[in-house]
Amino acid sequence: MAFISCERKREAVSEKTDYQDVAFWQEYHEAYPVDSQTGANEVRSITVDDQSDIWIATKAGIFQKKKNTNKWVEILSKEDKGPAFAVTAEKGVVWLGVWNGLYRFQNHKLTKVAGPVGPISAICITGKVVFVLGPNGFWIDKGNGFIRQKDQISRSVRDVISDNHNGLWIATDVGLFHWTENGTTHYYKADELISGYAKGLAIDTEQKLWVGGLGGVTIRANNKKEKELKPENGIPSVYVTSVKYAPDSSMWVGTQTGLVRYRADGSHSVRFTRRWLMDDQVNDIAFDRDGNAWIATQQGVSVIKKKKMTLAQKSDFFYDVLMKRHIRAPWIAGQAHLEIAGDTTSWKPEDDDNDGEYTGNYLAMESFRYAATKNREAKENAKRAFGFLKLLKEVTGTTGFFARTIVPSDWKSVHDGNRTFTERERADELVKEPRFKPVEIRWHKSADGKWLWKGDTSSDEMCGHMFGYFFYYTLVADETEKKIIAAHVADIVDHLMKNNLNLVDIDGTHTRWSVWSPDKLNRDPEWLPDRNQNSMEMLTFLKLANHMTGQEKYQKEYLRLINEEHYLENMAEVTKQNPAWLIYFDVVLQAYLYPILMKCEKDPERLNFYRNHLEEWFEKRKADHNPLINFIYDYSLDKKSELNNSVDFLIDTPLDLIDWPIDHSKREDIKVVRTPVLEDVQVSELQPASLRMAVRWDKNPWTLAGGDPHTEREPVFWLLPYWMGRYLGMIK
Repeated sequence: MAFISCERKREAVSEKTDYQDVAFWQEYHEAYPVDSQTGANEVRSITVDDQSDIWIATKAGIFQKKKNTNKWVEILSKEDKGPAFAVTAEKGVVWLGVWNGLYRFQNHKLTKVAGPVGPISAICITGKVVFVLGPNGFWIDKGNGFIRQKDQISRSVRDVISDNHNGLWIATDVGLFHWTENGTTHYYKADELISGYAKGLAIDTEQKLWVGGLGGVTIRANNKKEKELKPENGIPSVYVTSVKYAPDSSMWVGTQTGLVRYRADGSHSVRFTRRWLMDDQVNDIAFDRDGNAWIATQQGVSVIKKKKMTLAQKSDFFYDVLMKRHIRAPWIAGQAHLEIAGDTTSWKPEDDDNDGEYTGNYLAMESFRYAATKNREAKENAKRAFGFLKLLKEVTGTTGFFARTIVPSDWKSVHDGNRTFTERERADELVKEPRFKPVEIRWHKSADGKWLWKGDTSSDEMCGHMFGYFFYYTLVADETEKKIIAAHVADIVDHLMKNNLNLVDIDGTHTRWSVWSPDKLNRDPEWLPDRNQNSMEMLTFLKLANHMTGQEKYQKEYLRLINEEHYLENMAEVTKQNPAWLIYFDVVLQAYLYPILMKCEKDPERLNFYRNHLEEWFEKRKADHNPLINFIYDYSLDKKSELNNSVDFLIDTPLDLIDWPIDHSKREDIKVVRTPVLEDVQVSELQPASLRMAVRWDKNPWTLAGGDPHTEREPVFWLLPYWMGRYLGMIK
């Protein structure tokens, strides 16, 4: 196993302009808790027998799980039950090292073996010879019973393996021992090991010995230290607990902060957090005949499996999940609440501030799916989604204002319920943020009594709606439907124009965030942080209304804002936003706007401005490896770029959509930084999709920590860029 580099490695690959969808290995995790009441979840050792049954040594004893079952069965009698330390299976026999000695399980019969004195902490089998070690000694059975050895070896044995030459490598708290019948050699000095504390051992295809322990991994060859692997080489913790060689020739290194797999090409990948492991402390690893990795942790057993999948099959999988748990009446695409953390069978729908925006994303997704396939279901679902977004306006009883979301009127629990503010509370909030709007009645009942609708609608909702409307109008709608969409967009923009370019709630004042008036953006210093972004937004809304309706009044207002209020000049500063005011949420809102500006603008000079603006903006976003941004850029400029990164994301995204808590600050292989967003605590290296919180594109992909296991994210974040890629002919 020749390692060129042990840092995460991306080979220099020429950028592709199309990707042929072929099967890849999709990893996924299955959890097998044992029994939290008895301490059995503290799994110390694990092995797989010839029948693919799983055996574990735990704090509470020995357990077996039959293949294709979830049930763990205790093996030891009540009298013999107690702490267990080692399990090893070989040729129909399972050897068990426990507190009171050694046991053998063969032909469905459990036998206590004479000779070795417990506790037994390590077992190794080479051919017909069985080696057993523990604090009370070292025994060998060559077929005629166990004989105690007189060799001077540390009693703190943590692992033992064959050296493939009739000898043993033994890891202990006081270093590494090489035992042969001719003598024992002890290695512990700094020029021999990273440290004298050795925990795990494995031999690779080149017969190099990997010694894991405090500090990392020492790779030894030709009786000397050849290389060291430390956190700077990808190990997430200096506390290495186990090392195992996998059937695919990769080396798995377990630590107290998850595990890392090193491959022969020099690349490596980390697995940690509850998405992949029952607990981040990995105590042991074993592989079954299918190459699945069974992992002993402090909180039970995990198995990391893999199956062949294409992107098309992954799309079908996610779409099925979307329809089962993430579409609620009347056709809202949103996340699901899990009443039991991490348990998708306990799901129920919930409202979200951004139901409109994310259903706008869903509307765009179904529009691209229809455009790429002409699937009638996609068209009908897009129509349903548009119907919901249109209902958000109708339910308010106004001509142009629309709600954030709606829920059935009999719902007993909603987010941000109605409340009152005391004068003291108002004063306190106003000092924190002078633009604060104390909304006491946020939820209103519809005139027909069917719905509760949520007010104080934000600018991100407006951007998400317009994004969805544009693609529904462009890719799906027939002439009759286009007139309906155009009239709906016109109602909203007319409302803005009647209210000095602000979105005004039914209380007669603008909402907290939906402000696009030049009086605010250009002449009120408190709105300076939003000047550039909101100028870009308003130009987009007006341009879309003009494009859909052909009415000159929208073009006239568009030009007035450009010529008299300098909105284009404001927009030019978007890519130079003051770091104090840069948030990743705005990046995605900007992405929503570019397709509309690029496809609806006809003036060559302004079109060139938008093109150059997008190019400058995209250069700053390439490092995000965001497939939605990449494909929006490609659509807007008729280009084919950044496909490798987009496909990498689509492949690496886990099937598990639960927003498991992820905290990269526990890891020692990455640094904590304040870029690209000054206000956020972030990682120094962009993590792959499999190691991030469940994705929503308004969330910063560089985020250090977060997550809520009571939430399952809707898979539109994946389906939208996938279908964009399909429509653009970049994914075939």
